[in-house]
Amino acid sequence: MAAPGALPPMNPRRRFRPVRPLRPLAPGEAPRRARGIYLLPNAITTASLFCGFYAIVQAMNARFDHAAVATFVAMLLDSLDGRVARLTNTQSAFGEQFDSLSDMVSFGAAPALIMYEWTLRDLGKWGWLAAFVYCAGAALRLARFNANIGVVDKRYFQGLPSPAAAALVMGLIWIVTDLRETKWITASPRDLAWVAWAFTVYAGVTMVSNAPFYSFKDINLKRSVPFIVMIGVVLLFVLISSDPPVVLFSLFVLYGLSGYAVWLWRLKTGRAAPWRESAPAAAAPPDEPPAGRH
Repeated sequence: MAAPGALPPMNPRRRFRPVRPLRPLAPGEAPRRARGIYLLPNAITTASLFCGFYAIVQAMNARFDHAAVATFVAMLLDSLDGRVARLTNTQSAFGEQFDSLSDMVSFGAAPALIMYEWTLRDLGKWGWLAAFVYCAGAALRLARFNANIGVVDKRYFQGLPSPAAAALVMGLIWIVTDLRETKWITASPRDLAWVAWAFTVYAGVTMVSNAPFYSFKDINLKRSVPFIVMIGVVLLFVLISSDPPVVLFSLFVLYGLSGYAVWLWRLKTGRAAPWRESAPAAAAPPDEPPAGRH
């Protein structure tokens, strides 16, 4: 009889499989990650998707100012999910695809439907054609962005990014709603519909253009800056708070035109487009994680 606490005798007939040694990683090969999805960045993407869906619902209820605000919130969340994924090292192929699908809803389908319900409906066939041009432009823009990841210069977008295009058309709704309350806009609904048509078509076509738009991805927030920069930031906040619809819409319009200004300047000086040049090594700050979506 075995003593108390002693291990039971080993069965000599039992066969044990030898432990298989782990295969060493090849040069440049990333270690395998556990299956599943990362919660934090994908939760932010889901919130952005919800805002886009909520904007559509509000437009169907004729609450276009609420729809515009929901789209702006989706823009804010869309700017956070990729950065959070890089900072927490939770990037994944799933998150990259999920982010693109969310962008298509929030900044592609939603703005097109909202603009149609707002005033493009009054133009009949021309109205829904303009909405389709915008929606198709957003889809092509996102597909081209995904195909060119790791190829183009990260400092510039090739074509107007879909969140900026959504800001351009939603900003028009916001400023018109605000100025109507102050009686500054007296245009007829028909004239306003054609203005909305021009903005919608411009945004849709510019998304698939080759105009370079600055991406702001090479700004290093960890780097020290002169004190005058902080004063400029404070003045910018004061300017925005003085009249948010007018100031923000003006900024959206300036950014929407900046790509063509850079394009004409490069054409005049004979410089190649940014994505045809070799991307500089300093495009991403050395102490920042590599750019990319989660």
